[in-house]
Amino acid sequence: MREKSGKKQGGQKGHSGTHLAVLSEPDHVINHLHADCQHCPKREICMMNSEVKEIRHEIDMIAQVDVTEHELITIPVCPICGEAKTGSFPAEIKAVVQYGQNLEALAVALNTIGAVSFNRTHDILSGVFNVPISVGTIKNMVSRCAAKVEEANTVSAEKLKSAHHKHGDETGCRADGKTRWTHCLSNELYIVLFLHDKRGHIAMEEMGIIQYSGGTLVHDCWAPYWCFTNVKHQLCGAHLLRELKGIVENHPKQTWAKKFTTLLLNLKRAKEKAIAKGKTALHRNTLKRYSNLYDEIMRAAYEENPLPERKPGQRGRTKRGKVLCLIDRLSAHKGEVCLFAHDFDVPFDNNQAERDIRNIKVKTKVSGCFRSVDGAKEYLKIMSYVSTAIKHGFTSFDAIRRAVMGNSMSIFAQDSE
Repeated sequence: MREKSGKKQGGQKGHSGTHLAVLSEPDHVINHLHADCQHCPKREICMMNSEVKEIRHEIDMIAQVDVTEHELITIPVCPICGEAKTGSFPAEIKAVVQYGQNLEALAVALNTIGAVSFNRTHDILSGVFNVPISVGTIKNMVSRCAAKVEEANTVSAEKLKSAHHKHGDETGCRADGKTRWTHCLSNELYIVLFLHDKRGHIAMEEMGIIQYSGGTLVHDCWAPYWCFTNVKHQLCGAHLLRELKGIVENHPKQTWAKKFTTLLLNLKRAKEKAIAKGKTALHRNTLKRYSNLYDEIMRAAYEENPLPERKPGQRGRTKRGKVLCLIDRLSAHKGEVCLFAHDFDVPFDNNQAERDIRNIKVKTKVSGCFRSVDGAKEYLKIMSYVSTAIKHGFTSFDAIRRAVMGNSMSIFAQDSE
């Protein structure tokens, strides 16, 4: 909802900027001399009195394959017990020739976090590392990783059940030739993504989180969320502002919309100022003043938009239009629109869920649709785990590598401290 500032794009005047930094000691040092000094017979003498005038660093990478041979050693006769002694391979070494955990983690990361298709992941790995890894092998790697993160996702679901507030959203995606729905529940530390054929409350119930939760559910007023009476509801302020902006631009005579926009933004600023001063709640007189102004604007809105008269013989509901429907929604859900001002721990908008679910659209735009429902579910399991790990301070690749090694639960280590 930001307006144009009138400034030019890019860094502004006086901005210090951020520069690439050298994070480790250089592996190679190359001296650059004047062209006349390259083959001069006095070069060694001059070098003894030379000094470094300027240093520049070039950061590059070397893509190479590291092959480890595991040998099983047998001692024919033990000098102590007289029996033969044979070692054993590590648990992760199961085949005569197999790919290592780093390569497997990279393949999974490219396909999930990188939103690269199986075929292009095969092309990248084969081209960069000269490894003849097949598309089927990459698919198996992703499936194994998805199975290993299920325990971590179960923990995330339990944490969301007991969270003070959680954000809900849903978006469509194509899987196995049909439109399916990805449901998202998240907060600042945890996220669970769930695939279902339905968009409504049936899918939400099968997700198995909201109905066992307390606290507050932040959403965009999608009707099925109201089926859950065990939680409080906060409507997304950003969604309301966008709808109000549409009314202001397309219906200039609707004066109430601009007033309500100002009301919402002022109430939001009042909360932010109170938090900056260390307060935990707005004064009751402040809340009462905004409440009265809310009611006053709603009365003006109905005066500008009288209820449509029912025609003789007309059956069913009368057509109300988008403007009147929004007014009805704001009037009916006053408490849910303003809950963020009464509970400072409840956010004003539902941007958290919208950010957490955005990777679905990125994946489908880059890779196209999911070929199978199982493939879509595996992707959502891995992305639920990775997104939670990132919120706990891990990098995406480190999270994938921990999962491949069977250590996905380690992302919750700080929760138990």
